[in-house]
Amino acid sequence: MGINKYSYDGPVKEFDMIIARHWIGTTYAISEEKARSNLTYRFKTQNKKSPNTQITLTGKMTVE
Repeated sequence: MGINKYSYDGPVKEFDMIIARHWIGTTYAISEEKARSNLTYRFKTQNKKSPNTQITLTGKMTVE
């Protein structure tokens, strides 16, 4: 299994509340699960969220 480029374009939830209706991010990862983890981390750092904040990317992830 190789590394793929994953793209996310959709809403972001903090706990159960939508805090961003439309956020776009891309990353390279070995699986969709790892890509979601990478992008969740990126969203937290870009938006100055605590590492303990529960962030969920609820939209569809695509492989480019």
